[in-house]
Amino acid sequence: MLIIFAARFRKRVCFFKVDIMKITDPIADYLTRVRNAIKARHRVVEVPASNIKKEVTKVLFDKGYILNYKFEDTQNKQGNIKIALKYNPETKESAITKLERVSSPGLRQYKPATELPKVLNGLGIAILSTSKGVITDKEAKALNVGGEVLCYVY
Repeated sequence: MLIIFAARFRKRVCFFKVDIMKITDPIADYLTRVRNAIKARHRVVEVPASNIKKEVTKVLFDKGYILNYKFEDTQNKQGNIKIALKYNPETKESAITKLERVSSPGLRQYKPATELPKVLNGLGIAILSTSKGVITDKEAKALNVGGEVLCYVY
């Protein structure tokens, strides 16, 4: 989207072009915002919400990777998600070591229940979008369902 606006500067009218970036992969944007907040040692990160991002946030909270979360309504339809990041009080290390996007809009990665990946020999989790909702790889194996592998977390 390209926006052109005019401003007065020293008795002249100047025209400026502002290019607003469209996000083609909202889940990758979500993961990148969380990753950047962890690197900057922020306590809270705020991301634009969508239904799938809300479900991924719930999975991260249930598995102990984040401290807390809050869904906020704003003027746009979906609202925002405020995520409180979790750090070790002694070492100041984040609970999340790595967030890795697997499936992308250009190359979807679908796996059946028999071929679900093991992340870090079972120490990490893979988040999947299945017919039963957004769940981890271990839950998908227990339910015997496959789906789209969204990301790895460890």
